[in-house]
Amino acid sequence: MKRSSLFSLASTLVLTTIYLLAGPVTISAASSKQADFVRRSCKSTSYPDVCYRSLAKYAPSVKRSPRQLAWAALKVSADKACSVSSFLAHMSARPIPNSFSKTEQSTYQDGAIRDCIDNLKDSADLLKRSLKEMTRLGRATSARFAWHLNNVETWVSGALTGETTCLDSLSQSPGSRVRTVAIKKKVANAAQATSNALALVNQLGPH
Repeated sequence: MKRSSLFSLASTLVLTTIYLLAGPVTISAASSKQADFVRRSCKSTSYPDVCYRSLAKYAPSVKRSPRQLAWAALKVSADKACSVSSFLAHMSARPIPNSFSKTEQSTYQDGAIRDCIDNLKDSADLLKRSLKEMTRLGRATSARFAWHLNNVETWVSGALTGETTCLDSLSQSPGSRVRTVAIKKKVANAAQATSNALALVNQLGPH
């Protein structure tokens, strides 16, 4: 084999090795920056750890876009609200234990739980509307941006109010009951996600 051919082959092997070694490092560095962006953004929320755990998986698609991150947070919040709403509807359809007193049965069946079902359903609807409204924002410098963003902020705030009202209502129901405690935990998780989403949406406005 000619010397020039040997040199060419050796060069190709060296370049290939460098590419294989450098490739993963570059990808890893990009992923790390994206994850850091999510982590830094979540620090401005009321529940930063919850925020990062729920949004870290969206880092590759979010990249370093505050708008995409806010959209992902709204998606997480809407999914949780829908899930809790379905859970409450399922729980309310179950027979009430005989161990409940008449007062507890009345509270459980006609009071707090039914209020929560309505509140969470409304919250889920508001969050879904907010997701659609996010797609209409347009450029940040456009006249319509502030209008649509204000709609999103108003609706997400309303969703959070509904979830908070549900928690307040549950606090007056039989708190020692296992089912009530389980419901409180799920609603609280949904409220935390909504609070975080609202904080990230607020970051899109003028500072």
